[in-house]
Amino acid sequence: MTDQTAGEATRPAPVRFRRSGAIAAAGIVGLVGAAPVATSSWPLSPLLLIPLGIIVWAWRSGVDGTAEGLVVRAVVGRRRVAWAQVAALGPDGRGGASVRLVDGSTLPLPAVREADLPRLVAASGRSVVADDLVA
Repeated sequence: MTDQTAGEATRPAPVRFRRSGAIAAAGIVGLVGAAPVATSSWPLSPLLLIPLGIIVWAWRSGVDGTAEGLVVRAVVGRRRVAWAQVAALGPDGRGGASVRLVDGSTLPLPAVREADLPRLVAASGRSVVADDLVA
């Protein structure tokens, strides 16, 4: 354990946003339910790919927010976005959230809800200002 001096700034805690575990559980139930049908005949075996895809999507996609920036994770790959590249955070109109980058492009934030935006901004070490949350 380390002692902090009065002038030393504390680092904000990182945040993680992931899909609900219930989605992965539903994918597992679907996998178990599809297994007898898919194994009964070779042409039906691709049916197993649907619940497997749901499981991987639920487990993998999400957003990590740290003092350095965002890491947006998809089923395949991830994208790192430094806070300097972020122009605005805001709701996407469907209850979720998205980020507008300084180059004008918009990036959806999977598993981040509109109500989670203040927590995401707090992970950056900045305070939440009404102008930061732009629709």
